[in-house]
Amino acid sequence: MRGWWQDFTDLVLPAECGGCGRLRTVLCPECRAALSGAVPSRVRPVPEPPGLPVVHAAARYADEVRAVLLAHKERGALALAAPLGTALAGAVRAGLETSGTAAMGGDRPVLLVPVPSARAAVRARGHDPARRIALAAAGELRRTGTAARVLAVLRQRRAVADQSGLNSRQRQDNLAGALALAPGGDRLLRGGSVVLVDDLMTTGASLTEAARAVRAATAREQRTRAYGGMAEAAIAHRRNPGLISYGGATPAVYAATGREGREERIAGSADEGTDSRHAVPGIAGAGGAGDVICAAVVAAPPDSFEINRN
Repeated sequence: MRGWWQDFTDLVLPAECGGCGRLRTVLCPECRAALSGAVPSRVRPVPEPPGLPVVHAAARYADEVRAVLLAHKERGALALAAPLGTALAGAVRAGLETSGTAAMGGDRPVLLVPVPSARAAVRARGHDPARRIALAAAGELRRTGTAARVLAVLRQRRAVADQSGLNSRQRQDNLAGALALAPGGDRLLRGGSVVLVDDLMTTGASLTEAARAVRAATAREQRTRAYGGMAEAAIAHRRNPGLISYGGATPAVYAATGREGREERIAGSADEGTDSRHAVPGIAGAGGAGDVICAAVVAAPPDSFEINRN
């Protein structure tokens, strides 16, 4: 109800710019330019946590951009989700182009997976900021020709401490193992290119934990499929010992046509587009559909932008 009421009041009451406070505008041209006017850039926190995917940010977290993000997140200025989503969409495009994935204009959709907020924070704010911005970004990507949808499949499986007073190492320890995919989430991710998204990156701990959770689920799902395929091949070989074997391997033959059709659709979506840069050790084919391609955020601290480094 709170979210609905905020949406209604945003429409009927005079607004002020979320960045500078100028009256009767949700976001003035100057603040919009600060948010989306620059080319999205690669960002790296210092120190960079192991396992952090390639991250692109649309803007520097300072001044007007900081005010816009806080107005949306903490003060419920929900009309700001649209321009924030546009900025995030730009960062997503930059990440996909840098990674060389075929998702841009390809057959596989881009799957935006938002980093979840704590349940208590969502209750206190009345909305989930990252998810709302991700939905706006997906709409912007579709509008410009990229198939995209949001899959909010990550869940917090244990309580974590407030991160505001923690350093980089403490944040990593605080979040280690805190996220997991919802039941069935690995299957939903199988058909597309996963991009982790959030409104802000500071130390990278949240994105690193989100990537770990997705990769762990992808690895388990691939092991399950591999073992299932081996079992089916063994059954088929026992039923028909005359099957031709290549290189000592018996081809998998499915007992029923309906089962075969389902497995072909599953295997075809999961085995294409392998990217060895994000491979899971010991899992053949990891890094393809359903694995993390990159990450994108609206903003990051100015010193994390590579252009600012010597």
